[in-house]
Amino acid sequence: MPALLSIRDLTIDFQTEAGTLPGVQGINLDVQRSEIVALVGESGSGKSITSLSILGLLPMPPANVTSGQILFTTRDGASIDLLQQSPASMQDIRGNEIAMIFQEPMTSLNPVLTCGFQVTEAIRVHRRLTAEEARKEAIALFEKVRLPDPAGIFSRYPHQLSGGQKQRVMIAMAMSNHPSLLICDEPTTALDVTVQKTILELIRSLQQTENMGVIFITHDLGVVAEIADRALVLYKGNVVEEGSVMQLFNHPQHPYTRGLLERWRAIQTPPPRSSEVGSVLMEINNLKVWYPSRRNFLGKPLAYTRAVDNVSFRIFRGETLGLVGESGCGKTTLGRTLLRLIQPTAGNILFEGRDLSTYTAGELKKLRSHIQIVFQDPYSSLNPRIPIGPAIAEVLKVHGRGASDRQRKELVVELLEKVSLSAEHYNRYPHEFSGGQRQRIVIARALILRPSFVVCDESVSALDVSIQAQVLNLLNDLKKELGFTVVFISHDLQVIRYISDRILVMNRGRIEEIGWAEDVYSAPQSEYTKKLLAAVPKAM
Repeated sequence: MPALLSIRDLTIDFQTEAGTLPGVQGINLDVQRSEIVALVGESGSGKSITSLSILGLLPMPPANVTSGQILFTTRDGASIDLLQQSPASMQDIRGNEIAMIFQEPMTSLNPVLTCGFQVTEAIRVHRRLTAEEARKEAIALFEKVRLPDPAGIFSRYPHQLSGGQKQRVMIAMAMSNHPSLLICDEPTTALDVTVQKTILELIRSLQQTENMGVIFITHDLGVVAEIADRALVLYKGNVVEEGSVMQLFNHPQHPYTRGLLERWRAIQTPPPRSSEVGSVLMEINNLKVWYPSRRNFLGKPLAYTRAVDNVSFRIFRGETLGLVGESGCGKTTLGRTLLRLIQPTAGNILFEGRDLSTYTAGELKKLRSHIQIVFQDPYSSLNPRIPIGPAIAEVLKVHGRGASDRQRKELVVELLEKVSLSAEHYNRYPHEFSGGQRQRIVIARALILRPSFVVCDESVSALDVSIQAQVLNLLNDLKKELGFTVVFISHDLQVIRYISDRILVMNRGRIEEIGWAEDVYSAPQSEYTKKLLAAVPKAM
C-alpha cells in the first residue's frame, strides 16, 4: 500500500543578495495513514521549509525547488506530485485533503472576524453547504475539540479567547474538512504544560478517530516522546537520523541527535546551588492588581478580574526566583507590577527598603537603570528600523552613561561579546538574526546599565532546546559576573527548575506555594502544583 505522503530527494535553495543559500538538501520522508511522524531539529534545520513546501506555501522566488518530488495519495487513491500541481489544484487540496495548524494562532486567525465565521468559511470553500448547515458543523467541531460553550465561542472574536482556546479553534478549522494529512507546526510552543497536554491528547485522539497521517514539527523532545510514533532529526537541511521514538531516545546513532538529547536532559538536571539567601532586595505586601470586567451604564465597575490578588512575598539579593503557573494566572502582571510598568490597585512594593509608589517621575527614571525587563518576544521588542548596536547604545544615552558616542559603542561591543555576539553585529538589523541571537540582544540591552534587578518574562519559551540551554547558562554566568537578582517567569517547569533557586507557584492571581526549587519540584505541597508537574512531558 503506498504511503499517504512520500517526499523523495527534495532540495530547496533560496536566492538572496548574498547568493544562493541551501534550505533543505535531499530530504526523504514517508508518512503513513494513522501514524504521527515528528520532525525535530534546531531553528534553521529545515523543518518548517519542508512542511510549507508540502502545501505550496513557500514564496517562489526567493525559494527554488531544484530537485525532488512530493507524492501524495488523494482520497480517490490517485498519486500526485504536489510540486507539479497548478495553483487552483493546490487551493482545492489545502485545507481539504491536507490541513495545517500553525505555531501562533493569533497571527493565523483574523482578529476582525468571529471564530465561527472563520471556521464556516473554511467549510464552505470546499463543500456546498448552507450557512446554517456550516454553522451546525462548526459548533459540532468546537464540541469535538472540547471548547467550553461551543455556541458562545462561535460568536466570539479571537482576542476574547485564551491561548489554548485559540489553538483549539485552529484545530477545529484544520479538521473541518476531514483531511487525510495534518501538519502541526509547533502548535504547543507558547502553551503552558496543562494546556499543552490537553492539546497533544486531542491531536492524538483526532488522528486515531479520523485515521489521519500527522507531521508534527517541534523543537521540544519531551513533546516528541509524548506524541510521536517515528521521528526524523534534521540538521542544516539534512535528515541525519530517522527511527522510532523509542529507538531515537534510547539508542541515538548520530552525534547531533546525541547532543540534542544530552542538552535536553541537562535542562532536566538542575546544577547544584546554594541554599543560603542574601539580604532582602524587594518586599511585596498584600499586592493587588484588579481590572474592571463589568460596568454599569454610568461606568461604575460592578465586577473585577483579579489578576493579582493579595500577594505577599520577599525577593532576596542575588537569587533567581522562578515564577510559574498556567496562562492567565497573573505571572506577567505581577512581574510588570514589580517594575512599576503596571500600577497596583492596592498593597505596596518596597525596593531596597523604599516604597515604589513614593518615587517621583524623575526618581523613577533613575530607578529604571537599576530595574530592567527581558520580554518574551525579542523581535517585537526591538525596533526593526534601528540596528541593534545603536538601539542598545540609546539606552546608555538616555541615562547619561558614557562620555561620547565612541565610548558608548565600546561599552555595547563589550557586552555583545559577553552574550556571544561580536563587534561585526553592531550595525545589523533585528531581522538579520536568529531567534536565539535576538534573545541575547535583548538580554544585552537589559544588562547594559548594570541593573541590580531583572525580570525575564518567558524569555526562552520559543527557543529550541540547544538555544534554551545556551541562554539559560548565559543568564546564570552573567548573574554571577554582574551580581544582579532575577525573577524568571515561565510556564515551563523544567526551565524553572533548572534556573531557579526558589519557585513561586501562582494560580488565579494567588500564591499556591513558594519554596526551594528542589523542594517544590520533588515534594509539592499544593494539589495545583502536583497537577502542573504531572503534565510535564517525561524523559524516556
